[in-house]
Amino acid sequence: MSDTGIEKPVIVLFRHDLRLGDNRALCAASQTGKPVIPVFLRDERVSGDNRPTGGARRWWLHHSLTGLAASLQALGAPLILKRGRTDDVIDTLIKDTGADMVVWNRRYDPPGAEIDDALQAELSHRAVATQSFEGQILHEPYALKSGPGGHYHYTAFWRALHDMPEPRDPLPVPLALKGWHHGLASDKLDDWCLLPQHTDWSQGFSGVWSPGENGALERLSIFLDGRIDNYPEDRDRPDIEATSRLSPHLAHGEITPFQIWHATKNPALDGQRAGAEKFRQELGWREFSYHLLFNNPRLRSENYNTAFDGFPWENRPDHLSAWKHGKTGYPIVDAGMRQLWRTGWMHNRVRMIVASFLIKHLLIDWRIGEGWFWDTLVDADPASNAAGWQWVAGSGADAAPYFRIFNPILQGEKFDPKGGYVREFVPELTALPDKYLHRPWTAPEVTLKKARIDLGKTYPRPIVDHQRARKRALEAFDKSR
Repeated sequence: MSDTGIEKPVIVLFRHDLRLGDNRALCAASQTGKPVIPVFLRDERVSGDNRPTGGARRWWLHHSLTGLAASLQALGAPLILKRGRTDDVIDTLIKDTGADMVVWNRRYDPPGAEIDDALQAELSHRAVATQSFEGQILHEPYALKSGPGGHYHYTAFWRALHDMPEPRDPLPVPLALKGWHHGLASDKLDDWCLLPQHTDWSQGFSGVWSPGENGALERLSIFLDGRIDNYPEDRDRPDIEATSRLSPHLAHGEITPFQIWHATKNPALDGQRAGAEKFRQELGWREFSYHLLFNNPRLRSENYNTAFDGFPWENRPDHLSAWKHGKTGYPIVDAGMRQLWRTGWMHNRVRMIVASFLIKHLLIDWRIGEGWFWDTLVDADPASNAAGWQWVAGSGADAAPYFRIFNPILQGEKFDPKGGYVREFVPELTALPDKYLHRPWTAPEVTLKKARIDLGKTYPRPIVDHQRARKRALEAFDKSR
């Protein structure tokens, strides 16, 4: 009890863990028997490699926090919203409530981890109890190393991951929480202006996504009930609903990798072992990316392979604009960029295609593309986003070699053979026969006219020629070496 006779509460910090299920910090707080104060703390200091949340993720965050607040209210502990420096906010909360314990789930992005380490040191100095827990990744970043202090490439990392102890079982939702009801002020979510304030570019998001823990569990259920069957064969097909689309839910911590891992181990899925194993490998890539980021704090701003530091980027603004707006003249590239703008998401195979096109066809620095994805993806993740762009660029750990240059024509024909994906997002090409859909500039004039296409007007001609661009990219690579 405090001097006022009010029982001292425990503060639970929420950041990238917007869920009740498998939330170790929340469970630990509830088990103390103390009143629980759940606090979502928005600390967006910009320094070093730290940067504000992108626009698409802010949209998601607004809706996810709405759901989290309702769930916590139902358990008896209202969510408190606070914005500011973590140390200042926690200091004020402790003074206002008399809290003698603060718990949280660990973060592994370097800016977040640095803030949390400083908070733990400060609170320990003040004799305030602290506990932190895992939940964002399956194994701590220091647990898997190759040799004395070295780090794995992905294939070896995946083998080592299999040799680790089985990930722990997920925890259930607490049955109830003892709330702390003594007039603690909370920010109003609407005052944070997370939703678009002028032009509403998010209109296409609502019909695609259901942010929040319930939406995450529903996505997982839909995937395991059918899509996982053919996942190894269909996962590269953007024209088929074959993937889980769990990435934004994972990015916001509405579901944990522990929950997904064990769900794919369910004996009921024995008939889909190949699909389950392939899907777990995607969790493994996410895990690998976080281990990579933890050990390379400047992964999103510096080449992992410093041999690329002298690469002669061209960075033409007109080419960048055409890429951003899906007007490159290559249908599979344009479909991907328009899907991104319309829905805040892009199929993973197409992410590789559009990234390769930007880096190798247009010679635009991968960091510029990474920044665009950061702002426009609802699943923008500091680890996977940076690792993915460096993988395509050839500058990352275990990266695709630079000379692996995706041919956007052949990629379209292979992975969107009937053109369903392109026709959905590039409707001006709808009437073009499949034979010419991924290379409309090769169609006879009569075919274009019949399809009501005027190249250069209703749909752009290619902004670069594939063969010449490929040759130029390889020459640039040779010069940089």
